[in-house]
Amino acid sequence: EEEEEEDSEAEDADGEGDAGTYFAGRIRWSVYKLLYQSDLVFGLVDSLLHACQEQLSSTFFPELEAAIGVDSAFECWSPHEDDAVYRLLVPLKPPHGHAFHLELGMAGQVLATDSCIHVELVCTCMTEETVGNMLCFLHDPEDLLRKNQKPSLLHTLCTDSYLDVQKTALWFQDLVRSSWECVSQSRHYRMKVLPSSRSCKLQLTRVSGRTLLVEMMLGVQQGDSDIFMSSQATEAIFTPSTTWSLSSTVAEAKFFWLMAREVPHDSCHLNCLQFCTRMLVGTGFSSYVLKTVMMHLLTTIPLAGWRRRDFLLRLEDIMRYLRCCLEEKRLNHFFFGNGIIPEEIILPPALQRAEPLNLLQNLAQDPATHEQAMSEFREL
Repeated sequence: EEEEEEDSEAEDADGEGDAGTYFAGRIRWSVYKLLYQSDLVFGLVDSLLHACQEQLSSTFFPELEAAIGVDSAFECWSPHEDDAVYRLLVPLKPPHGHAFHLELGMAGQVLATDSCIHVELVCTCMTEETVGNMLCFLHDPEDLLRKNQKPSLLHTLCTDSYLDVQKTALWFQDLVRSSWECVSQSRHYRMKVLPSSRSCKLQLTRVSGRTLLVEMMLGVQQGDSDIFMSSQATEAIFTPSTTWSLSSTVAEAKFFWLMAREVPHDSCHLNCLQFCTRMLVGTGFSSYVLKTVMMHLLTTIPLAGWRRRDFLLRLEDIMRYLRCCLEEKRLNHFFFGNGIIPEEIILPPALQRAEPLNLLQNLAQDPATHEQAMSEFREL
């Protein structure tokens, strides 16, 4: 409220109060609401994962690392504010005696967006002091292993030595169910695990009847980069259960966190994104297209030009950029072969060298779809 009063006084003094400032201010309260809710969800999920980790201490299931808030709600914008889904990515590490090897393919000259995670057994004969009385899956007799040690990951969540997305998701759902009662927040929420074959979707209901929708996706990090192979669903009609999708959601979230530090304190970039994606609901445009447009513009328009009084000007820039993309039938993915990524974001070398990925390839391939897109844009 104090910030609102200061802004209002400054606008009155400068004579700069205009329609853009008014509309941006009306939208901004929803950004604060998303920020508050995302902090609440993050704390709850953190407690839940700690309870899960305690159950995994003597098993050979994947190790769970701290969750990372990703996607629109954690970036503080959402086309569906009242029923926003709070998505988090939970990184997986191989258990003792195992190693993950990402098999990243190439589709022609383009880096493949779907890959597999090969699970291999690792000799532990020389590391017994660090992992207790663990036997070696590679060198100890099978009958001794069956009698004295729990099954390896290869015998639980893998299909043909590849980590299976669906088996892993169902295992994680069962783990969450069994851990929920150990979480202090369970006294305030009723939890229901919703059906999902590739993630863990939770419906959390308070005594008041208000609900929170949380989705936890699983992922394996590519080296030390901000890119993961994720369990999230793809657009393909049929996706094999051993296929994991290349995900830049962590890099995207990191980009918006970096921008939040650099933009003016009254920046309207999230207001613009919130406004435009709300406007797209019911059309053939995805919110991800607008998000990609916004990321490109934030690296080309000086950050000082994103003040709240510039709201209408930036809306015009967004629509102009989108129109050019539609006319050219091309919108490049922000992280494929982009040379102006902030240096704090770590990308695998293959992604840095990759050919740009066209998010509007379907428009180039289908004239009727392109005409429909242009028609919907004219209405917008």
